[in-house]
Amino acid sequence: MPIMNAREIISYMESLRDDKQRQVLMRFFKTAPGEYGYGDEFLGLKVPQTREVVKAAGHDFPLEEVPQLLLSRWHEVRLCGLLILVAKFEKLATKRLEHDAKAIAKRDAIVTMYLQYAEQANNWDLVDLSVHKIIGHWLLLPSNLGDRDYKILVLDQLAASTCLWKQRMSIVCTWKTSQQGDPFWCLRYAEIHLHHHHDLMHKAVGWMLREMGKRVSMDLLRDFLHHHAHEMPRTMLRYAIEKMPEAERKEWMAPHALT
Repeated sequence: MPIMNAREIISYMESLRDDKQRQVLMRFFKTAPGEYGYGDEFLGLKVPQTREVVKAAGHDFPLEEVPQLLLSRWHEVRLCGLLILVAKFEKLATKRLEHDAKAIAKRDAIVTMYLQYAEQANNWDLVDLSVHKIIGHWLLLPSNLGDRDYKILVLDQLAASTCLWKQRMSIVCTWKTSQQGDPFWCLRYAEIHLHHHHDLMHKAVGWMLREMGKRVSMDLLRDFLHHHAHEMPRTMLRYAIEKMPEAERKEWMAPHALT
């Protein structure tokens, strides 16, 4: 099933519409008035179906066609666009191409597009399935857009945004940097978001701290907790300590540990 352009993708995905599954997804992703996903519209496709479309589109799918997908009313079509960007970026980020000038320029173009349309990733799954594989990986690679200080500025701007999903990007992208042994990004943005009001951010920060501890150093995680556990929302703390022994988890969750 070769797919040549965004219009063909949208038409094909619309043909797969499943109204029963659509209702399930609308409840799961909190699309009712007052909920975080209010107004989002679904076709009722499961993620493996969307991944099959991405596979059919292939690595040579034109980058200039992707914004049409990212601007779609349909959640699954936007996910498709994001996953196409992920596939393109990963192909350009192999060890062999890490320092290749053409690959660097193409990666930078993908990053620029991702950031330009960041608000279109307007639910947690859209962020979590894409940001660490694009922005998180970019943090570790050569770039013509700017040096480490520039990359910090980019993430600082995401973190300071009034958009919940951009804020989530700034912490979830650190999944990749922690996987590669660099704790700086996780610790910086976990601290910035310590007092965030939203439960989705409490879970994201705790999750990323847990991954940093698992991938880099449990002692670094414990040090962070010694400084901040007393001010962390309980959900954030509970997520952060999930990989610790049960006795230690109980100690961290005990009231005396938070004073």
